[in-house]
Amino acid sequence: MRKLIDQWLNDHDNPRHKTMVTWMWRLLFGGLAAFALLFIGLSFSNLPSVAELENPKTNLASQVFAENGEILGKYYTENRVPVEYEELPEHLVQALIATEDIRYYEHSGIDFYGLARAIAFMGSRGGASTITQQLAKLLFTGVAARSLSERLLQKLKEWIIAVRLERKYTKEEIIALYLNRYDFINNAKGIRAAAEIYFSKSPDKLSIPESAMLVGMLKNASLFNPRRFEERTRQRREVVLSQMEKAGFLSREKYEEYRQLPLGLKASSQTHIDGLAPYFRMVLAENIKEILSRPEYLKSDGTAYDIYRDGLNIYTTINPTVQRLAEEAMEKHMAKLQGTFFKHWSNKDPWDYKYGTETEVPIERRQANLTKDLRASDRYQNLRKIYLDEITRLLSDETDLSFSSDDREVERIIEESKNPGVIKDLVSNDMISSSLANKYRRVMRSKKFDQLKAQWAKLQAAVDKEFNTPTEMRVFAYYNDEMSTDTTMTPLDSVKYHKMILQTGMMSVEPQTGYVRSWIGGVNFQWFQYDHANKHTRRQVGSTFKPFVYATAIDLQGISPCQQYMDVPVTIKPGDGRFYLQKPWTPKNSDGKYTNELLTLKDGLRLSKNTISVTLMRELGSPEPVRDKAALMGVPKEIIPQTPSICLGAVDLSVQEMVGAYTTFANNGIYNEPTYLLRIEDRFGRLIYQGAPTEKQAIRPEANFAMLEMLQYASGFRGKIKGQFGGKTGTTNEHADGWFMGVTPNLVVGCWVGGDDRWISFRNLALGQGAYMAKPMVISFIESLQQEESLRWDLNKTFYRPPGNLGIELNCDTYLNPNTPLEDSEFDEGGGFDINNEPDFGDE
Repeated sequence: MRKLIDQWLNDHDNPRHKTMVTWMWRLLFGGLAAFALLFIGLSFSNLPSVAELENPKTNLASQVFAENGEILGKYYTENRVPVEYEELPEHLVQALIATEDIRYYEHSGIDFYGLARAIAFMGSRGGASTITQQLAKLLFTGVAARSLSERLLQKLKEWIIAVRLERKYTKEEIIALYLNRYDFINNAKGIRAAAEIYFSKSPDKLSIPESAMLVGMLKNASLFNPRRFEERTRQRREVVLSQMEKAGFLSREKYEEYRQLPLGLKASSQTHIDGLAPYFRMVLAENIKEILSRPEYLKSDGTAYDIYRDGLNIYTTINPTVQRLAEEAMEKHMAKLQGTFFKHWSNKDPWDYKYGTETEVPIERRQANLTKDLRASDRYQNLRKIYLDEITRLLSDETDLSFSSDDREVERIIEESKNPGVIKDLVSNDMISSSLANKYRRVMRSKKFDQLKAQWAKLQAAVDKEFNTPTEMRVFAYYNDEMSTDTTMTPLDSVKYHKMILQTGMMSVEPQTGYVRSWIGGVNFQWFQYDHANKHTRRQVGSTFKPFVYATAIDLQGISPCQQYMDVPVTIKPGDGRFYLQKPWTPKNSDGKYTNELLTLKDGLRLSKNTISVTLMRELGSPEPVRDKAALMGVPKEIIPQTPSICLGAVDLSVQEMVGAYTTFANNGIYNEPTYLLRIEDRFGRLIYQGAPTEKQAIRPEANFAMLEMLQYASGFRGKIKGQFGGKTGTTNEHADGWFMGVTPNLVVGCWVGGDDRWISFRNLALGQGAYMAKPMVISFIESLQQEESLRWDLNKTFYRPPGNLGIELNCDTYLNPNTPLEDSEFDEGGGFDINNEPDFGDE
């Protein structure tokens, strides 16, 4: 070895020496040149453009804000809401720099000192990757390649991108970008979500140990997952704290203090169903998607905003305190009502129970719906894949028939093979087209039809066994925070059980503005996602529609609430007015009885007498005046039938439409369309959409005040509600729907309660009326609002009374006895009568 060294250092004249030196220099410069060319070549490869560097693609969550700025929830594919550097606590930045890149402020994206150290010590004394390079990897290059050659190319690209990032952003912006981009797992995308999910606080409220834990997760979030590996995560946090001490960001005493502390997790879940008003947020999302698809709200490039990726800020009218109290009142009332309902149906089955009435839903239809529900279950669909997927795919290719997941086509075809004429009847009844019938017959002529019949028989046997075998499962239940319980029952019983859960929709609206303050769409969003409050969810409204008939008569004819009518059978005959009836119509009172006495109009409303409503309808001469008045109050005219039976409530409307209409009464006859979306802004605060109020005069102020007096008189039991309060209950045939509409000067509240299927109902009026099913929830809700000090409910606020002479006599003593001295109005401002004003339906 010594001889070789001497020859290399001293034998300069040796030709071999000169050749070796020459080649060494060539290799050195050649390598440098090759590296430079590679570096330059990569610079012109598929690296991010300037525009991409300035606007890196990041999926940002859109936030839904309540009236007071509180976050109601988020829409996202990744739960990521960016923070500005100024929102980051200083110790969080210090922990990041001390652990990940101590010379961060000294380099321009590449730390050559760290690179040399990493090469010399093979990474044992720290890596060479800077914060900027890690950001480049997160934004553009992605997961590290497995092969050495590909990883080297990837690393070079990260160097180039890092240098470019340093030119485009300040050091502070790079840190914010990095922490916003990192995935802290457990649905925590970015530092804001991480702080909220692991510690239930915003980033600026993080303590030093909390910041150290989150920085420690940057090494490998899955490896240092605090929910799964608490001790390992605590040790990693200690490493971060140690680095902070070495860097001078932490004293020895504080280090010793913090390292011994537990992680102190205050974990919270953040999913789409968590938080207040989940039903509202679901409806809101669909509404926003529709708005943002309109041409005037598209992006500058012509594409639509994506609420799950574009980080929009959505501002609503929901009051979180009002919403919370509404949810509490709902859960308390519905839990009690559900217990009564199950006890009421003990040892009976709604799917085969015979009500014995003309309007009951046929048992055949109920059973068909039950089968449909069974087939919609995951359990059935899994069995279907085993027995029918292959054969239906082959038949579909052969006959061009599409098979539905509920197997209606298979069932019809099999039934036709047993009882010829089924398909012909379906065509005759316009249930299927002739072309579809031909496809059915083509299946029957196929050589594979016998195989379909065999597989169908096997499926039915498997379903019968599967759905009638007791199984351990989790079902919905009240009385615990999880709203569920573990039990053993057959899957068939499970389907019936969940269909027997009574549902509800309740909404409160500020009448003067139309702002929706609370929204209840069902009893539990995790188990039942169908919203029962929005304008597309309609149920028959019963007597809650009668005030529209009364308002029409008073407004157009100027009649007094004290005018008297006989409580006797009233008939509208063919040829009467513009009703265009084919046969006489004489609806009965709900109990089938008549007093044969004179009743005032206000008593007719309070007692919900069908005879009085029919009399008013007959005097109006046509359904059109009522339809027009309801349309002015926000009810779409086209959905109101052109029949006199609307005076009894034979109309299907939504909670949203009913509450909107009743705000007219509380707002001096002016209709305000319920509004819940104020504006939408992009991530930078630029306005995209601004909501505009819709209002119109629907009822003359004088007639409207007369209606308010009547609603207060008809309200009945009012609990502990203080101040002015009016309302109307509603019940429909077979007690399928229970309604209550409550009116106060501050808020209008509407509530519906019933089963998703009409035969899921109480079997008697005492339990099935709106006064029992819906009204107690509204009363409890308003009572809690008045007791909540933070809301400052104005107990002295009153309904507006037009000045001067109303032109409508409200004092019944004066009206009925015009020669007696005048006395104070006999109307009881708070109602004061606990009288059953149910039900609202009658024979039609």
